[in-house]
Amino acid sequence: MPLSPADAIASALRELPATPLCVGYSGGLDSGALLHALAASPQARAQGLRAWHVHHGLHPQADAWAAHCARICAGLGLELTVSRVSVEAGHGDGPEAAARRARHAAFAADLGAGETLVLAHHRDDQAETLLLRLLRGSGPDGLAAMRERRDCGRGMLWRPLLSLSRAQLLAYAQAQGLEWIDDPSNADPAFDRNFLRLRVLPLLRERWPQADAAFALSARLQEEAAQLLDEGDALALAGARSLDPQALSRRALRALPPARRARVLRRWIAALGLPPLPAAGATRIEDELLHARADAEAEFAWHGAVVRAWRDLLHAQPQRPPLPADWSTVWDGRAGLALPGGGQWRLLGADAFPAPLRAHARRGGERIVLPGRTHGHTLKHALQDLGVPPWERRRLPLLSAADGELLAAGDLLYSARLDGWLRERGARLIWQN
Repeated sequence: MPLSPADAIASALRELPATPLCVGYSGGLDSGALLHALAASPQARAQGLRAWHVHHGLHPQADAWAAHCARICAGLGLELTVSRVSVEAGHGDGPEAAARRARHAAFAADLGAGETLVLAHHRDDQAETLLLRLLRGSGPDGLAAMRERRDCGRGMLWRPLLSLSRAQLLAYAQAQGLEWIDDPSNADPAFDRNFLRLRVLPLLRERWPQADAAFALSARLQEEAAQLLDEGDALALAGARSLDPQALSRRALRALPPARRARVLRRWIAALGLPPLPAAGATRIEDELLHARADAEAEFAWHGAVVRAWRDLLHAQPQRPPLPADWSTVWDGRAGLALPGGGQWRLLGADAFPAPLRAHARRGGERIVLPGRTHGHTLKHALQDLGVPPWERRRLPLLSAADGELLAAGDLLYSARLDGWLRERGARLIWQN
């Protein structure tokens, strides 16, 4: 015998995470039913249950919706947090996705340490998400659709209702006499998700009544496949790593099958916190960087990030401009020196240099007398011997004495003269690039 809507929701919430709980509460039917069910749980309340409403400011009634959420939470005796966000379009995916992106960014930024964000996505939402990702040509990771659990900021995200239909939530809300907001934008088929909900899925259900359950099952199977792939990706990435987390061995990458290599590159980029690679990014890196000459300085750039090939390594990092060629300033070491384009140079362990020195950009042809040497070496060759990539050399600040002698290159090279002075005082330079 099928469970009643109340019993079905209670079953879905039976195993609560042993953490504080925060419900993402829009004021709509789904999150309203979830919040009401959790508020009826003494255990959830004991763990610090609260609600969180994100105010997008996109609808004329947005303030009224926030007030509705405050009234419902007050009636339930629950704390409500209201976050106002700015929705920025321009990613080519419309206002609906832009609002979702802003909402999840707020959740990730402000979720409490160890807290669980509970969202009310259900089986119908999962079907829509799977169809959208199929239409975008997603692979197993995307077709896993919405995961029941995943990391979120300093805590976790939990979707306990993915096995329940919207009809079950509606029946629960009606039986409990709940009030909720109906966002009129949900009835506009101009939005992709609404078009699927209003036009496509009803037609599919006419022919295949179990379509939603089948889609949910497919998403779960894809998640299992993605987990297996993820384990292999982690091993392959570990095998390609160098001592620098921002660099991978090109030789090790070339030894991987192309499909695995593409997944490893995307995983690496994500772990560095860089913008996701575009659709053709992995192919561009494969075609233009993996087999480039060791000294070619080949690169692929996107959305403020860049991957470069040099020697055996691929390097990934945010794009940073070189120091301006005419940059030069006097520095006495008493305070940190802010560098053009970001970064800082500091003297630690000493109050100041014995006399003001000149900090400046490279101009080419510089020579430095290294510790233990009596004759000068070209700075270019000294940096090459250290394995400093060319683009880092272009950002490297230099320090020279009043007589023009080169004393330091960032914190990578000291002259014999400066090295002795620093050692006497137990001091050093720190270059934060």
